[in-house]
Amino acid sequence: MRVLIIGATGTIGNAVRNELAPRHEIISAGRNGADVSVDITSTESIASMYRTVGTVDAVISTTGNTYFGPLLKLTPELNEISIESKLKGQINLVLLGLDHVNDQGSFTLTTGIIMDDPIAGGVSSAMAGGAIKAFVKSAAFEMPRGIRINNVSPNILEESIGKYGPYFPGFEPVPAGRVAQAFRKSVEGIQTGQTFTVY
Repeated sequence: MRVLIIGATGTIGNAVRNELAPRHEIISAGRNGADVSVDITSTESIASMYRTVGTVDAVISTTGNTYFGPLLKLTPELNEISIESKLKGQINLVLLGLDHVNDQGSFTLTTGIIMDDPIAGGVSSAMAGGAIKAFVKSAAFEMPRGIRINNVSPNILEESIGKYGPYFPGFEPVPAGRVAQAFRKSVEGIQTGQTFTVY
């Protein structure tokens, strides 16, 4: 299959790429160091990416910026970071990509454990993840041509524990390679409308 990975140079994206590359043709997209440049906060940039790439069998998003900080310091402007990137950016990858995904293809988006298991300072990110989860569940019923859609909700990564560990007290980190298996399940499996949580 031809698989487009947006965010392929990140920790999760790189793990997903390594997992899928032996069996599939991988096209990477992102802001820097990828095969194709894209800014997911811009619909024009997303449309340009799809025109450049052409048709694919699977689209994977492992990208999306969010705002982390206390609720009492969360302003509408700061909340827009999560809305414009993680929420609208990933949803627009689907809306603008439908005509570029082959019959029986798939979309896989990324959410996160804190939408179901909250942490301090994570309200904006959790909001975006929860909205994506709901979008995926509902959109699955209306996807055309047998196209499937799922999301992967990873726990804190072992590779990121040094940077983000203090924000996730008591969470048991998971390796990025195990998270990549959930993306493989979404791409190569048969399920749709699902949230694959990686504890």
